[in-house]
Amino acid sequence: MRFRTVLDVLAAVLLGLGAGGNLAAGAWALPSWLPGWLGWTILVASVVPIVVRRWWPLTTYVGSLVLTAAAVPIGGPVLGVAAVGAACALYVVVGRLDNRIVRIGFVAGLAEVGVLSFALPTPSASQAVNVGTGALIVGYAFGLTVRARREHAVTERDQAVSAERLRIAREMHDVVAHSMSLIAVKAAVGNHVALDQPGEAREALRVIEETSREALAELRRMLGVLRDGTGVPALAPAPTLDDLRALAERAQQAGPAVDLVVDGLDELPNGVGQSVYRIVQEALTNVVKHAGATTCRIRVTGEDGEVRIEVRDDGRGGSAEPGHGLIGMRERVAVYGGEFSAGPGERGFRVFARLPYEPAVAR
Repeated sequence: MRFRTVLDVLAAVLLGLGAGGNLAAGAWALPSWLPGWLGWTILVASVVPIVVRRWWPLTTYVGSLVLTAAAVPIGGPVLGVAAVGAACALYVVVGRLDNRIVRIGFVAGLAEVGVLSFALPTPSASQAVNVGTGALIVGYAFGLTVRARREHAVTERDQAVSAERLRIAREMHDVVAHSMSLIAVKAAVGNHVALDQPGEAREALRVIEETSREALAELRRMLGVLRDGTGVPALAPAPTLDDLRALAERAQQAGPAVDLVVDGLDELPNGVGQSVYRIVQEALTNVVKHAGATTCRIRVTGEDGEVRIEVRDDGRGGSAEPGHGLIGMRERVAVYGGEFSAGPGERGFRVFARLPYEPAVAR
């Protein structure tokens, strides 16, 4: 703000000195009917809107129109300076005030210049109209351009914030829901067998402890991303295809036998690999929580720049009503323009996803 104020003051001084210097040197003269002191006052006052427009935009613009009206019958550089001051004030008005006020102010300025140029005795009516309307149109156009850019920047920022909030919500849901589902299942098992089978109860407590630690580590990693502000995981790498085996083993500890096959995939881009992991994780979470299944089959296959995920179980089947988990999976697939389906099969429940991606180019 201070730098812009300095530029405004510098522009006003140069404009005033240019017009005033020519007047003092006799390059042009005030009309004979106008007292010299009044002409100089109008000239000096006409540069004031350039300096004060950022603090009182509407008041400054109205004042600049008054000065322009006084400068119309004078013509020459006085009219030029007044028109520039009005244009500068209008530029700020367009950028800050309501559209209705902006339109009224712009039309009022054009009408004033047009009417006064032909109603008052002026040195050249056409010159007055050209100078006045041209300056106002330029100020209005520049103001609209800057306003549009600001609004676009705000829209992009809001969209970025919403997208980041959605991404964090998906990550939080996937991490917390999966871990808490395993913990809830093993806690129920431990409570059921605590008296009769203490060894199995201890095993359930061990799984609960490991799962809790892993969930806390994931949450710390995500909090590290938020605190760091860069969007880059600060405390641990994001999960990838290499972590699917451990994920399947943890889910198997909660009950169903998990058969995992990964075929045709050596390496995936980080974002795709993380999405594959999260989709499998959420599908397994639903199997553990809702299916009551004894077996679960996971197939992750890749070919021709796409990865396919299929998760089937032999449980109750259930409903495909979109909860947070299914919505999150669908959103992850949509990011890559892929295909997603989830619903009861011939037996149990089936989740299918296809994610196309660009293979890495070897260098």
